Amino acid sequence: MSEPKQILCIQSHAPHGTFFGREGLDAVLMASAFCLVRVLFIGDGVLQLLGDQQPSDIGSKDYSVTFGALADYGVTDIFVARADLERLHLAANDLSLAVTPLSDTDITQLLHDVDVVLDF
Repeated sequence: MSEPKQILCIQSHAPHGTFFGREGLDAVLMASAFCLVRVLFIGDGVLQLLGDQQPSDIGSKDYSVTFGALADYGVTDIFVARADLERLHLAANDLSLAVTPLSDTDITQLLHDVDVVLDF
């Protein structure tokens, strides 16, 4: 039996104002039933992991609570770009999930290690 495909889902958009974040999360949950899924938060996508968001104030739905279910779906490899944490003046423990910060070199290696990359 062959190894399952490895998918990297990149979350690169801010959490509100578009559907990218929610659609990316939905893709992760669906793909996890068939593949090994890893998630990388880069750029403004890191902001999706900030707690206590109030998106209803701008007419958006809060999907961030669903990130807590990732482990239940077998998604345990959750990464964040270290450079973006620094740019946003955040630390990994400021985020609502346990994440592994990666250097640019580590991100390049991760991109080479997976079979499919989806960018949201």
